[in-house]
Amino acid sequence: MEDLAVDTPPADPATETFVAHRNLLFTVAYEMLGSAADAEDVLQETWLRWVKVDLARVSDQRAYLVRITTRQALNRLRTMRRRKEAYVGSWLPEPLLTAPDVADDVELAESMSMALMLVLETLAPTERAVFVLREVFDVSYDEIAAALDKTPAAVRQIAYRARQHVDARRPRQMVPASLTRAALDSLRHAIETGDLQRLLDVLAPDVVLVADGGGIKQAALRPVTGAGKVARMFLGGLGKVDSILTAEPTVVNGNPSLVLRLDGQLDGILAVRVEDARITGLYYVRNPEKLTRVQSATALTLR
Repeated sequence: MEDLAVDTPPADPATETFVAHRNLLFTVAYEMLGSAADAEDVLQETWLRWVKVDLARVSDQRAYLVRITTRQALNRLRTMRRRKEAYVGSWLPEPLLTAPDVADDVELAESMSMALMLVLETLAPTERAVFVLREVFDVSYDEIAAALDKTPAAVRQIAYRARQHVDARRPRQMVPASLTRAALDSLRHAIETGDLQRLLDVLAPDVVLVADGGGIKQAALRPVTGAGKVARMFLGGLGKVDSILTAEPTVVNGNPSLVLRLDGQLDGILAVRVEDARITGLYYVRNPEKLTRVQSATALTLR
């Protein structure tokens, strides 16, 4: 007797399309929000709206999904602004462990860097949405206008202002990843050995340290400026706790970073901004609620 063929139910077109573009939608939401947890919530809200859409009436499903995601992320961004006002100490983006392909994509790695994402925090919500969609994802002015319910002319003006604002505050130049790794290697050695001179040698005189403990872990409530003060904080603070401090190279947000551990337990993620072979910015995330995405890589894409 012949085996009866088992019919496989047809795939749901809405689900197929959403899954195909999920990494892109997450990247858009994360770039706008700086929070993986909030980006995931935005994707859930996007999905709930997407399944109600009549696909036969949608000519460009990818663009339509980006439009829904943008609107939901913009709503969430406005809510987050109120949360950040009550945040204890400095706020840093949630670090993401990323795969090698993210680091290989120079544009994506630059847009995901802690330094640039902190600059994006200074934009108004609509300016950030326009900047991210236009400058990072190369979305047309017409598509952005449709997503934000504005005219293309208005979007062009917003994009111009946002670009000027970001260009005035972003790192002057992107340095090769090899140069960042070299600076991090010197930093790692100095932290682990307590070598003050080596630490001072790798830090720019006007280096700024921003630490995020979220009121859960001890961290400087305000940015610390100056190589001497930053060095004392590392060697006189973390460097003298009654534990063994280790620093391991990793790749966070597409950029070389360090994962710091105390007695083998995760303490935080340290990202840097390097200019002229010296570290000008240190971004230390200690808030445990922001360290849930550094154990396994997050898939990200610009396309």
